[in-house]
Amino acid sequence: MTLDIARFIGYAVVLVGIAYPLGLYMAKLFAGERTWLTPVLAPVERLVYKVAGVDPETEMPWTGYAVSLLLFNFACFTILYLMLRLQGVLPFNPTGAVAMSPSIAFNTAVSFVTNTNWQAYAGETGISHLAQMVGLTWQNFISAATGVSVALALVRGLTRKEARTVGNFWSTSRAPGST
Repeated sequence: MTLDIARFIGYAVVLVGIAYPLGLYMAKLFAGERTWLTPVLAPVERLVYKVAGVDPETEMPWTGYAVSLLLFNFACFTILYLMLRLQGVLPFNPTGAVAMSPSIAFNTAVSFVTNTNWQAYAGETGISHLAQMVGLTWQNFISAATGVSVALALVRGLTRKEARTVGNFWSTSRAPGST
């Protein structure tokens, strides 16, 4: 019991200790300022933008932002749904999980894309290792990142008095010269 309390207190101390520096880092990142990770991540980010055909400097009106969000989430949903439906023939399936039924695959894909993560199957036997490692883990990260992207657009929409744009869905930082 004492060890459990000590672990809880230790966890709380670490969490509170990293909150301020992480908040400063995120504020710099969202403002488009240089961070200590910029030299490492900027080249990778530029490569991803180039491959995807995205111009991160172009601001979007809210309608373009919303369309990008919906198309991205639809693509993520489709890939996860297909992965769940085809898991019986895909690699990394040592438990021999069979394809999910259309309704369960749909339910699971929607719930992970919308960050509710509701599951109506036994995770140990109902889903392959590949679908867990790639499909669900990807969605656990991406659905939260999408939520942050929407929050940024909302804040920009509320704070920009005369601007007709809310940022760029594909890039979290403000475009140079934006207000």
